[in-house]
Amino acid sequence: MKSTARSSNAQAVSDNIERLRRALDAADAVVVGAGAGLSTAAGFTYTGARFLRCFSDFADKYGFSDMYSGGFYPFASPEEFWAYWSRYIFINRYLDAPKPVYDDLLSLVGDKDYFVITTNVDHCFQKAGFDKKRLFYTQGDYGLFQCSEPCCQETFDNETIIKQMMEEQKEMRIPSCLLPVCPHCGKPLTMNLRSDGTFVEDEGWHLAAARYEDFLHAHRGAKILFWELGVGYNTPGIIKYPFWRLTEENPKAVYAAVNLGGTAYPKSIEKRAIGIDADIGQVTAALRDPPAASARR
Repeated sequence: MKSTARSSNAQAVSDNIERLRRALDAADAVVVGAGAGLSTAAGFTYTGARFLRCFSDFADKYGFSDMYSGGFYPFASPEEFWAYWSRYIFINRYLDAPKPVYDDLLSLVGDKDYFVITTNVDHCFQKAGFDKKRLFYTQGDYGLFQCSEPCCQETFDNETIIKQMMEEQKEMRIPSCLLPVCPHCGKPLTMNLRSDGTFVEDEGWHLAAARYEDFLHAHRGAKILFWELGVGYNTPGIIKYPFWRLTEENPKAVYAAVNLGGTAYPKSIEKRAIGIDADIGQVTAALRDPPAASARR
């Protein structure tokens, strides 16, 4: 059975932020589990003004109104496909997040023994300064290509070619000479994103997975905070359900979830769970500033 926490009024949010602050201070280790809601809070929105600023030509031609829809559109040519996707990757991978949510989060856990597991593929953690060896990107990275076959379990950095596609595209097409192909078999390259059984888990992926498992094993039974940020129910088996189970198994553990729109957790961990229904950026900013400093603002 799940217990649903909807701390939507200001006092309840404030009280739960203070509970989270105490849990964070008391924790010997922190595991951050991050979903799409975290990057949304940091300003990586996929609709509205940001979409129109970058994709108004595609929106006018094809009628879609958000980046996700455009990503699934059956473009007539690979040149047009990569004109769209090079913009998509550039703004969501190589530009910094508009809001300092990731920086605030690093200021809160950077001095702790921490590890991050995330389904996000936008590289925001590393851009904010998180230790690469404390990160596990489970679903891929916009900054990597892989063979579409795939002929090998290898990925390829795409920054140079993506920026070249951005610079040289005209009339919603890139030059044919820039179409990315596998250096081993010559077949088209595609994004290293988990969408079907062709997803490549390269050596770096497996090393990160092993480091995450080692971290959990080393802190088994410790006073640990499992801190979930912006995780929904698209892939709950990666972060949410394991966090519930790990908290239930360890009587010293605390589970905290911050998600605009409500949170939930099993009744079995209710006494050691904190649910905050609020904007993640507001919560991390409040945690960053001591209560006395917040009161003076």
